[in-house]
Amino acid sequence: MTEIEINENIEKALGEIRPFLNSDGGDIELVEVVDGKHVKVRLQGACTSCSLSISTMKAGVETTIKKYVPQIETVENIA
Repeated sequence: MTEIEINENIEKALGEIRPFLNSDGGDIELVEVVDGKHVKVRLQGACTSCSLSISTMKAGVETTIKKYVPQIETVENIA
């Protein structure tokens, strides 16, 4: 998978997640992909102060991104 394909598939994954985050006043953006294996995202809005954001990252964001791009090893939220 090329770098462009990886980024496009990650954006598709985030598009799947975004409506759930938006419904709670939050959002997410792709910051960068490092070595085609490590994804950095930024939670925004209500997600920045939510006590469940760690669960959202693991159960929602990371799982969905890995569904679209199986070679991703880590997904990290950066402030």
